[in-house]
Amino acid sequence: MKYLMLIHAATDVTEPECTPEDWMAYDKQVRDAGIFVSGESLADLVTATTVQVDRQGKRAVTDGPFAETREVLGGFYVIDVPDLDVALDWAARCPGSRDGGAIVVRPVADFGN
Repeated sequence: MKYLMLIHAATDVTEPECTPEDWMAYDKQVRDAGIFVSGESLADLVTATTVQVDRQGKRAVTDGPFAETREVLGGFYVIDVPDLDVALDWAARCPGSRDGGAIVVRPVADFGN
């Protein structure tokens, strides 16, 4: 079953514990385990643009994220593992789960495609 792991990093951490080497090691573990489907790191939050369309179809475009938050979506992994427990184990190993960050794990909907 495929699971999406959304990596939310805390914005108030001045000296993070995890290093780029930690991320490279985790990425290698996921790939070596044969569970990697896809994943990306997102560009800096200041590059975000939000689009909203009202009921009349009028589009509003603003710079930055929609909501102020103490977390920022930093990237994601999609993994293919047998069940939620295994997905949660991989989420707990992710460097993004440290330093006040969090990993949101959600099953990917299967519409029979």
